[in-house]
Amino acid sequence: MAAGASAAAAAAAIANAIKASGVLVGLEPDEFRKVLARVKDPLVVVSKGGLFKTNYQYLVSYKGLTFYCKTGEPLQLPAGAEVVTAGKIWIPG
Repeated sequence: MAAGASAAAAAAAIANAIKASGVLVGLEPDEFRKVLARVKDPLVVVSKGGLFKTNYQYLVSYKGLTFYCKTGEPLQLPAGAEVVTAGKIWIPG
């Protein structure tokens, strides 16, 4: 019974995190670049992480949605992009 309650609590925490963060759209790097090209003066949040293999995570907001990309190589960002480096980006799963 305790395991069921624990799982329910974890599911509720994830649901609350999703509500707090709004809509997240995961994209492959090429699609993320296409969205980024549409944004005038984008604010891009970037995080570098990984335990065994380095990865790069990116967030940008466009038309009320937040787009997310995770890649093994850094992306070339537009010259006018404002970049905020985050210690960590956590995506509810």
